[in-house]
Amino acid sequence: MLPLIVIAVAITALVVLVAWAKMHPFLAFILVSAGAAVALGMPLEKVPGAIRKGMGDILGSLLIVIVTGAMLGKLVVESGAAQRIADSLVAAFGERRMGWAMALTGFIVGIPLFYGVGFVLLVPIIFAVVDRYRLPPLVVALPALAALSVAHGLLPPHPAPTALVATFGANVGWTLLYGLVIAVPALVLAGPVFARAVASIPARPLAGLTTAARAESELPGAAVSIVTALLPAVLLLATAVGGSLVTPGSAAARGMAFMAEPDVVMLAALLFATCTLGLARGRSFAAVMHTFAAAIGDVASILLVIGGSGAFKEVLVQSGVNTQIGELLQALPLDPLATAWIVTAAIRACVGSATVAGLTAAGLVAPLVADGAVDPNLMVLAIGAGSLALSHVNDAGFWLFKEYFNVSLADTFKSWTVMETIVSVVGLAGVLALARII
Repeated sequence: MLPLIVIAVAITALVVLVAWAKMHPFLAFILVSAGAAVALGMPLEKVPGAIRKGMGDILGSLLIVIVTGAMLGKLVVESGAAQRIADSLVAAFGERRMGWAMALTGFIVGIPLFYGVGFVLLVPIIFAVVDRYRLPPLVVALPALAALSVAHGLLPPHPAPTALVATFGANVGWTLLYGLVIAVPALVLAGPVFARAVASIPARPLAGLTTAARAESELPGAAVSIVTALLPAVLLLATAVGGSLVTPGSAAARGMAFMAEPDVVMLAALLFATCTLGLARGRSFAAVMHTFAAAIGDVASILLVIGGSGAFKEVLVQSGVNTQIGELLQALPLDPLATAWIVTAAIRACVGSATVAGLTAAGLVAPLVADGAVDPNLMVLAIGAGSLALSHVNDAGFWLFKEYFNVSLADTFKSWTVMETIVSVVGLAGVLALARII
């Protein structure tokens, strides 16, 4: 029991350092990992090596995907492609189905963009639509923001789902395909459907935090904008399906395996975007590279957090306590996927950050996947869904919503917290349903 007590204390310390002391999660992970390693009896001389190995293993498999994803998202924003996507969808759906238009807008924009970038981008679009059609602000806002949450928690190439794919040895293409299946009901219920229930909540944009829309003549075409933004998802799905159709061991299978690598997919999509949203729009190659360089700063902190989580996981592995945790979780009278969701949701409620919650839980439930007790692709999605539950005052997204939309604290709980939890619960239900089918 002593090792389990040590891990419980370590997780408590992580929560205190991140949520109460406001320490950066990277430093918190390193300190907690080192302390747990010593408390679990790991020789002192092996502790630094374990931390380096854990960080190196997880970052080695994710660095290209996350950085190229940030570069693609930055280019989608700066080129005006994101605004073109939103304008086109709003025009296509019309005023009566504006909630559905904004849900689809948030989903398309959310696939290539990281959460914070997508949030800031959508705010001026949301209030431009509100002003144009005189609609209740949350009827427009919640569908778009629910879509962002779905993409952030469930869909590669976002950092947390991609890191979980690497942790569990899942297939990124199949994880994305299953994630899309689950995303639809989660998005519908948490977005357009739930938004009607809170339509009366007043909201208005925070002065100085919205940006002026670009002129029509400055925007790329709708088709090229949508194709470029969705290309990573299309390529991942195509290679996942195509790989199952070719003869194993054949030249076609080897070629498909190469193209299915997330690094290759993201590099191909980035090169395509460089041409369609950069050079073809009259921007110089140097200007496009400047955009890409700026994007690195957007994800530096995320990469550090992911690296720190890898160190914590490696301590669990090298100390052998992960096996004990796995045996304990397997003994619970619950579905392993539900267990993973509960563990993640509890950590999320404590630390606030969805990314930290998901990556912390991954190290605890990894033995369930290693023992073959559950499909690794579904485990990624169960943890991703759990990481979205119970957003409250220790979550940056909670305050982004409250401040950007000038909503009271009580109304933020009624709208934002409930919306995030609906996404999480529906996501779990979808995962459990898929587990009965595949």
